[in-house]
Amino acid sequence: MSRRTPTGAAVLQPGITKAITEAVLDELAEQGYARLSMEAVAKRAGVGKSALYRRWPSKQEMAISVISEFSVARAPVPDTGSLRGDLRETLDALMEWLTHPRFSRILPDLVAEMARHPDLGEVVKTMVGAPRRERAIVMFQRAIERGELPADTDLELALDLFAAPIYWRLTVRAVEAGPGYLDRLTEMILRALGA
Repeated sequence: MSRRTPTGAAVLQPGITKAITEAVLDELAEQGYARLSMEAVAKRAGVGKSALYRRWPSKQEMAISVISEFSVARAPVPDTGSLRGDLRETLDALMEWLTHPRFSRILPDLVAEMARHPDLGEVVKTMVGAPRRERAIVMFQRAIERGELPADTDLELALDLFAAPIYWRLTVRAVEAGPGYLDRLTEMILRALGA
């Protein structure tokens, strides 16, 4: 026997969710987290505020959910058969994430808001940072299993080591990576890790 959706129950339509998601990203890129509002997102998406509240109970949950979905989807777990190959593909994906036209404007603002609001920082760490790190650590664990890295490799430090240079260069220094940058970075990281 098939079950019917009860009369009056909210049915979340994927097309509306997609429009809202795009509106959230646009608003975050243009207005920043502090000025983000449910009203502006609803207007931009062409929906009523109730469509947002059916999905998320608050601005913070809406914003972080959208940022998390966007960010974690851009954290691949490549398996090329070598640490060099996996690292290079992961660095490519990291570069694409950090240089995305909208996200490159969202991230610096979000980091500043996290410094002002530690509770927001914890949510971002849990919903964005942790899942991305969980995916990336697989690359290093496989390299240890293949004998490419020492068994006592500090995996937390390795995770910091491969992500930090790109973030620092693009976001803090505001310097383009340029041709060959990711190849040189790959080799530097491999040497630093003792691969």
